Amino acid sequence: MGPIDGPPVRLRPPAAADLLRIFEWYRDPEVVAPFDRFGSESFDVFRRSVDDAPTDPSSLAPRFVVEPAPEGPVVGTVGHYQPHPVLETVEVWYLIGDPAARGRGYGKAAVGLLLDRLFDTSAVERIGISCDVNNVPSVRLAEGLGFRREGTLRSALFHHGRWHDVAQYGITRAERSPRDPQG
Repeated sequence: MGPIDGPPVRLRPPAAADLLRIFEWYRDPEVVAPFDRFGSESFDVFRRSVDDAPTDPSSLAPRFVVEPAPEGPVVGTVGHYQPHPVLETVEVWYLIGDPAARGRGYGKAAVGLLLDRLFDTSAVERIGISCDVNNVPSVRLAEGLGFRREGTLRSALFHHGRWHDVAQYGITRAERSPRDPQG
């Protein structure tokens, strides 16, 4: 997939120059915690996973970096994957890794652009978001983009020494129309 432009962000595939910064975000518990695991893989494994992501529908590697328009510094990443081998659904995920860029709408705009691209370029009818039930910014992002809470997966994710409940959100193609990258 090529770049996606829309206010106030631009999404583009990760370049080699972006990878070390993104890798550092994933390994920093202050950036990723408390709502997800932080990475423990090597940089080479991470780099290979990013390289392989375009041809691996189950890959959790970043598919796009998030740049504030026009051509600002990389502040985050977004991606998508097929979480189940039979169900015809896609999950999206996002990380605003630069703490100074959080709360500015970049994540919501980036996910909105990614939703539109996925609905425009594939036959998928439903796109989901999963997040820790206590991750208030992610809950606001999902609901602000029109996702509906479909349920709670109890004790579904173990990290930081305990089990966490995960909220499951979904949006259908019809619910996303008309499209507005700002939600």
